[in-house]
Parts: sequence; structure tokens; C-alpha cells
Amino acid sequence: MAWKNTKDLELRERAQKVIPGGMYGHQSTVLLPDGYPQFFARAEGTRLWDADGNSYIDYMCAYGPNLFGYGHAEIDDAAIAQLRRGDAMTGPSPLIVELAEAFVRMVTHADWAIFCKNGTDATTMALTIARAHTGKRKVLTATGAYHGAAPWCTPRPAGTVAEDRAHLVHFTYNDIASLEAAVKSVGEDLAAIFAAPFKHDAFQDQQLPTREYANRVREICDKTGALLVVDDVRAGLRLARDCSWSLVDVKPDLSTWGKAIANGHPISALLGSEKARAAAQAIYVTGSYWFAAAAMAAAVKTLEFVRESDYLEHTETMGRRLREGLQQQAAAHGFTLRQTGPAQMPQILFDDDPDFRKGFAWTQAALKRGVYLHPWHNMFICAALTEGHVSETLAATDAAFETVKKRLPTLKPHPVVAQLFSGH
Repeated sequence: MAWKNTKDLELRERAQKVIPGGMYGHQSTVLLPDGYPQFFARAEGTRLWDADGNSYIDYMCAYGPNLFGYGHAEIDDAAIAQLRRGDAMTGPSPLIVELAEAFVRMVTHADWAIFCKNGTDATTMALTIARAHTGKRKVLTATGAYHGAAPWCTPRPAGTVAEDRAHLVHFTYNDIASLEAAVKSVGEDLAAIFAAPFKHDAFQDQQLPTREYANRVREICDKTGALLVVDDVRAGLRLARDCSWSLVDVKPDLSTWGKAIANGHPISALLGSEKARAAAQAIYVTGSYWFAAAAMAAAVKTLEFVRESDYLEHTETMGRRLREGLQQQAAAHGFTLRQTGPAQMPQILFDDDPDFRKGFAWTQAALKRGVYLHPWHNMFICAALTEGHVSETLAATDAAFETVKKRLPTLKPHPVVAQLFSGH
């Protein structure tokens, strides 16, 4: 079937009338190549179908929640069975205790758990607990790191006031001198340091944390009494079966989780050490659906697969296979790719492409051939991806490289992206 987007365009026109801007958040396609679908009809395993019926091997995994495959039968069955027994009730089901126990057993630093709905819920709760624990105000985060969409951390400050970010101080990821300068600047008022599991900023190469950097963050928190928060909402369960900073042998005081922990069912979590228990008890947090049981049932079943399957090793293997194939193809067509970060969470950018025109043209050409890649955001490998899917992907990307090579003299930058990077 030939690729088409008639229904998607019709839906966009309707959405413009009833949704501000036609769409919001990360699914606004204003920063994507022309033709990228905004609306999707169904998903199964590693495949996604848009509103026009076009099928894609999906390397965004719903921006992270798809860990074991869309529509995983056993995980969904657990959620559906609990939904029929009761979901949002006057109080939580016993599953809240079972899920908390499962996390505490699995995550080395964790002695307790609180469940919520979104990553922003968890990171904002971590911020509040850190301030309650220390009685201090300042919070350090790496420049460009994403920790949610609340006023204190949103990447788009429209509608916020200076006071919302008055106590937020930035430093450069993996740069110990920058970190220490930020710590010095806040004096005795440091409440927390927020650490991304690795540097996964949009439009940039990814960086894994160095052991020296991670250890220095831990040492500073121990010395000052501040809490170390690892924001594992995006990477949790994708790099390790423990907190992602277990890979550098550093234990945080708090860690935030979401996306993949229930394979797409809506739940997030804040895990904490004994040190922070009293502060967690002291604050008031809640949400109308935070105790909903169906997503907890999905999360319990997801953690069972995390413990008992080789999903992590499989996603790493598939990610490496894709990375190696793309590197060979790019070289054969005269391009140089920068593939950074963990293989199971790839970031793929072109060398000598300051306004991203090559990357946009390449992902657009791959999309028309049934592969959904992202030109500037890190992607995700799910456990449903097979060698056959990777081979199918590489056939599409090889043709996409050829398309870009032929169109290279006439490629134009995306107007919004070009504006973002003008003067860089």
C-alpha cells in the first residue's frame, strides 16, 4: 500500500479548532519532518499504524513506555482483570503493597516507594521531599536536562514566573569543575542535586556518566547533606534491572521512575532510601488516580518479566545490531553518523549537519518506507524487536541514505529548527 496521510491532515485541521495549537507537548509535530503522522490508530509488538493505515517499525516506543512490545498479552491481561475487579476505588488495592515490595527487592538503594501517574509527579515530589529533609532551597540540575513539565522544570517557561525557578542552578553534565562551581554558588542552601542517568538532551550527542563525575556528585551530597536524586523516568529498566546509576556503583537517595515500569500503563514511582523516609512521610502528596489498581497490576507483571526474562540482554543485542548496520550503510553512501548513548536508547545524528537537514531528510525517507525514526530525540529499542525487524529496518534505511545522497544539493533546513540553531 502506498504511503498516504489524508486522514492525518483532516484530523489536524479538526484539532486546530478544538485543541490549542492543534496539539501539545511532545507529540506536537512542529519540529518533525513534513509528513510525520500526528495520530495513530493501533499498535502491536514493535509496530505502529497511523490513522491512514501506514505501518511502521516504531523506534520511539511511545517515547519510552513500550518495553516488552505494544499490547503485550500477559501484561495487558493482568491490567484488564484488575480493571474488572476495581481500578480507582476509595482506597488502593493490596497491589500497592505488592508493587512497593517488588521495587524494594529489585532496586538496591530503595527502602520505600510512592506511586503516582507521570514522571513530572515523581520528580516534583522528589524536589519537595529534598527540601523537607534539608530545610534548604537550592536544587542543581544539568543544563539542558529534562526533568518534567512543571513550572520549576519545564523547558518552555511561558506562563511561569521567575520565582518558580529562583532556586534552580545549572551545571554542565560530566564536568566536575562546573558542578563544584554550582555547589559553591549556593553556599549552605543546597537541598538536592538532580542527576540524569546519562546525558540524553534533545538535538545533542548523548554521554554516559563517568565514574568520577557520579562519585563526585555522591560525595558532595554526603558532605552537604543534600539529597542525590537520579531521574530514571526515561531510562529506568532499559539500562539495568536496578537504578541506572548502579552501573557506576553509585546509590542515590531518591530515584524517579515512569514510562516503562508498566509497559505503557499509566503509573510512575518515587523510590527512596531510609534517610529520606521521614521527609516523605511529612509532605502531603496525592492524586485522584494515584491509587488506581489496574496499572499497578500491569507494573507487577512487568517487573516479573524484568526479573525472569532476558529482555535487557536482547534489547542491547538488537540495538548493537542496528547500530553496526547503520554505520556500515552510512559509510558506504559517504556519510558519517554519530551514534551515541546506550545501544538500546540510540541517538543518531549526522556529522557536518548543523541545521539537521540531512537527518530530517533521512528519517523522512525512512518513514515513507515503514520505519519510524526520530531526527533529534533519543530512540528506544523494545524487547519485541527481532532480527527480522532489524533487517527490514536496514533495508529501508539503506534506501533512505541513497535518497538523501541524491537530494543532497537541493536539501533545505527545516524552518523552525533552522531558527532554533541560528547563530550556533
